[in-house]
Amino acid sequence: MELMYGIKQVMHRIRIRMYPNYLPGYENTYHARTDSEATLTVDEVCAADRERGGFPGDYSSYVEHINRFFKETAYQLADGFTINFGPFSIYPNVGGTFANIDENPDPKKHPLTFRVRINKILRELAGHISIVKDGEADPSGHITEFIDKDENAVNSIFVPGDGFIITGVKIKLAGDDPGVGVFFVPVNDPSKAVKATRIFENSSGKLIGICPETGSQLNKIEIRTQFTGSGSTTLKSPRVITSRFTLEQA
Repeated sequence: MELMYGIKQVMHRIRIRMYPNYLPGYENTYHARTDSEATLTVDEVCAADRERGGFPGDYSSYVEHINRFFKETAYQLADGFTINFGPFSIYPNVGGTFANIDENPDPKKHPLTFRVRINKILRELAGHISIVKDGEADPSGHITEFIDKDENAVNSIFVPGDGFIITGVKIKLAGDDPGVGVFFVPVNDPSKAVKATRIFENSSGKLIGICPETGSQLNKIEIRTQFTGSGSTTLKSPRVITSRFTLEQA
């Protein structure tokens, strides 16, 4: 990946937006987050590979084989194996702490999750990615992260019935308009948006609730609120804050 005269070739670009930092001691600074418009499916990755001339075979067979591979991957992970994909590895991990050597694993105290370990090929690839700054995120309010607590997944997936945490700026649910709430919005049919009916924490920087079922694989998060940033006044009609990332319903 080297050009003449020892200059490294920039092969890819990742776009970022700047967000205000509200941690104590870091006021008036900013932190960056990648500006991802969508989560790609297996079908879309296979299509991109075909279009670039990387795979010469039949597209539908390609997709079917990859999906079968991932199903087998899940089966092997469930038996405790680490799967090395080359650029990264996935492995099962048991969390929590045990009071003593005789304590039996408890699903609540010692949750089983799956983690990703970055391998050499991906670490080296990072040196060939250019970071492009797209300016400051919307100061009127934005969603920073969506976390599925049960899966320990950030801005990627959600499972209906799992607990979620949404962090951001000026995202508090406020106002008496019936349209106020946290909505899971199917990308292919926004008219079928589903409202999260169980909200346990509601503040300007954090919302905690339970993920609903949408019936759609890919979804955006919308926060519809009359919150202005002041506790004494509300907007006449709700404003909409939409996640820039797309979540996959697992």
